[in-house]
Amino acid sequence: MSTNGDLAAIFHQMASVLELTGANAFRVNAHRRVARILEELVEDVATIANVETLTAIDGIGAASAAKIIEFVETGAVEEAADLLEEIPPGLLDVLEVPGLGPKKVRLLWQEADVTDIASLRAAIDAGSLEDLPRMGAKTIANITDALEFMATAGDRMRIGDAMPLAEEIVARLEDAGATQAQFAGSLRRGRETIGDIDILAVGDDEVLAEAFCTVEGVTKVLARGSTKCSIRLNAGVQVDLRIVEAAAFGAALLYFTGSKDHNVLLRERAIAATMRLNEYGLFRDDGEAEPPQARGIAPVAATTEEDIYAALDLPWQPPEVREHRGELEPRETLTLIELDDVRGDLHCHTVASDGALSIKELAAAAKAAGYAYVGVTDHSRAAVQANGLDEDRLRVHVDAIRAVDASVKGIRVLAGSEVDILGDGRLDYEDEVLAELDIVIASPHVALGQSPEKATARLLAAIEHPLVHVLGHPTGRLVNRRPGLEPDMATLIAAAVEHDTALEINANHWRLDLRDVHVRAAVEAGALLSINTDLHGPDDFDQLRYGVLTARRGWLTPKQCINCWTTKRLLTWLDRA
Repeated sequence: MSTNGDLAAIFHQMASVLELTGANAFRVNAHRRVARILEELVEDVATIANVETLTAIDGIGAASAAKIIEFVETGAVEEAADLLEEIPPGLLDVLEVPGLGPKKVRLLWQEADVTDIASLRAAIDAGSLEDLPRMGAKTIANITDALEFMATAGDRMRIGDAMPLAEEIVARLEDAGATQAQFAGSLRRGRETIGDIDILAVGDDEVLAEAFCTVEGVTKVLARGSTKCSIRLNAGVQVDLRIVEAAAFGAALLYFTGSKDHNVLLRERAIAATMRLNEYGLFRDDGEAEPPQARGIAPVAATTEEDIYAALDLPWQPPEVREHRGELEPRETLTLIELDDVRGDLHCHTVASDGALSIKELAAAAKAAGYAYVGVTDHSRAAVQANGLDEDRLRVHVDAIRAVDASVKGIRVLAGSEVDILGDGRLDYEDEVLAELDIVIASPHVALGQSPEKATARLLAAIEHPLVHVLGHPTGRLVNRRPGLEPDMATLIAAAVEHDTALEINANHWRLDLRDVHVRAAVEAGALLSINTDLHGPDDFDQLRYGVLTARRGWLTPKQCINCWTTKRLLTWLDRA
């Protein structure tokens, strides 16, 4: 793990311990905020570990900066170690049990001697939880069920697995008469993984509850009521439905979409304007403690998200940017890349290497998708497991691509290759071979455990190569499976700008590489990007949307994405060498 990752884990852990020991919420949230900043930091924090630079980052105070510097200099944070001594080491695992918040875990620890998962199971079996406050039979049964679920559940679900499930449920609710239905949460914000799925709907509560609780794949109905239902699917994810009034749908959608940090920013803005914002609407603050909606007070705005932003004197901003990364600063709605802006896919494989389509079939599929161009970029010779092409096979393949380009009207078919970046930074083909191609995508596939220094030098060599157009999936990571390379992204981005090399956002939901925070850094630096599906089969064009969501999270506009350009402009850029 990188220095950033190590430190982020420490700050997350400190926040959890503080919750369990009853620290105030401000202190807990401050540690969580620093952890998120470190996770999203493009630079290696070790290279900027001084008080002045760290405290200039919004969200990092002097105390947190001191802990970061301490870790960089010593490899440890003394306060973190001291905090851990205040709780049993297994208590943090208990905090991970769904449905158990810090107050309940503290109660279990102090009143039932629960110190880890094993002692929690033992306490349930012995019946020693039944006399505790707010620990009725139903609560204990839910904890037991959550423990069973934890034993079989895996990592957070990738967006490409979660979004189709959510869309199916939304469609079922609409078929059941919902006048409005939409998924919310981190899924709506386009995050690469999600913990659970949140859905909002307007309609007859009994009808919608029945439709929701009987969707295909339900393994357990966790709750069923007039305003909230929860189910667990055999895909290993919990789905929550909230049935809301049409007049408050916008407020509920805003609240349950989040992020938590973005909602805090909006609430602070409301407070400054003597208003209150909650899931029921934006209200004038009359100073009463009882919630305004409970007293029949009409909201200032609630029906749409746009109404609420406008009432707060803010432009509506897309869900993907609501992460407390400066999204309230623009005075207009951000103009971000849309799915329809993409005019072609520049990273596709055919049967010549490890794809399922012939060149002609790929061209036809790309044309049917409405594309103006498509890049045929089969693997180079080093990718033996992917049937990579040696120079002789590549030249025959290029001739075949040119023939299809000439015969299929209405789409430009580009002859290219996904060329391996070898461990020492050399490319898998000699320059005279690369020069015969329309497009060269250079990607790392092996030696993905290299040190950050070696990885940076290796990828820099590819970026600086005059015949490389695109750096493909730069880290080589697989979401929930492997971390991939951890290069100095700021250095790579600066080099990409200098050498006019595009950085790929690989849209395959297993990759999403570049990740969103790297995209944001590249956008701010003025780098070019390319969103590609890394197509291997006929359905892979559908994955483009995940790459676009990641691009939007990084504030990408069409002008910086090379495959949003016209064919003429793209070809001129490709021929720049």
